[in-house]
Amino acid sequence: MRNEMGKKSKKQVPEDGLEQPGKLSSKQYVKALKQAQVELVKLQSWIQHKKLKVVVIFEGRDAAGKGGVIQRITQRLNDRVCRVVALGVPSAREEGQWYFQRYVEHLPTVGELVLFDRSWYTLAGVERVMGFYPESACQEFFRTCPEFERMLVRAGVKIIKYWFSISMEEQERRFRSRLEDPTKRWKLSPMDLASRARWTEYSQARDEMFKYTNTEEAPWWIVEADDKRRARLNCITHLLAQIPYKELEPEVVKMPKRPALATPDSPDIALSNYVPKVH
Repeated sequence: MRNEMGKKSKKQVPEDGLEQPGKLSSKQYVKALKQAQVELVKLQSWIQHKKLKVVVIFEGRDAAGKGGVIQRITQRLNDRVCRVVALGVPSAREEGQWYFQRYVEHLPTVGELVLFDRSWYTLAGVERVMGFYPESACQEFFRTCPEFERMLVRAGVKIIKYWFSISMEEQERRFRSRLEDPTKRWKLSPMDLASRARWTEYSQARDEMFKYTNTEEAPWWIVEADDKRRARLNCITHLLAQIPYKELEPEVVKMPKRPALATPDSPDIALSNYVPKVH
């Protein structure tokens, strides 16, 4: 994981020729993921204890793996502390509002971690490439967004932004996998298919987004994501490093002796409907 914006490197555009290490075995991956999730629980407790307000933004091309890492982050956490925000198409009322307004109501209060599965950056990405907004609105976004985020930071909100980067070949492989698997087919939308023909336009939009919104207060971090397992582990490990935390001593809970029941607790079969035992 590297914050590459502003640096001269042969890997300036991460989609071009990613160097992938050897694949992790299932055993290695499960072990490492469990360890990371234990640390995430500790971080969750620390965020509550210190009354922190944390926003994590996940952006990237279609099928880059944003949803997969979000699922692994939240898997062991309390959904009253860690919330996921994935907004759909704006309503007619929302379209008439200040662009950032629909996102403001989802920002964290004290003691919360909020994960945005796509965010206000959709205007700079898919909505710009697909022509949903005029170019004047995109340029206004680039002027406004850094100030909006600085305002949040001054209000005590920690902002962490990830861009999941995949190669064209890997995106194509994942699209075909979704088409062939009936349990994944719902993930592939007409918009995803339309985006296949606009790879270069997405690259240009991404680079301009980085140019205007990679700030000292809220930098972008690139996750090389052709290898799903490594991408998830790298992202979670990096996230844990962004918020210094300590393990809190858990409250000791003792289970009292359960009182004996006066009468047997078994339902009256004649008055109950049972699910058939077919397995």
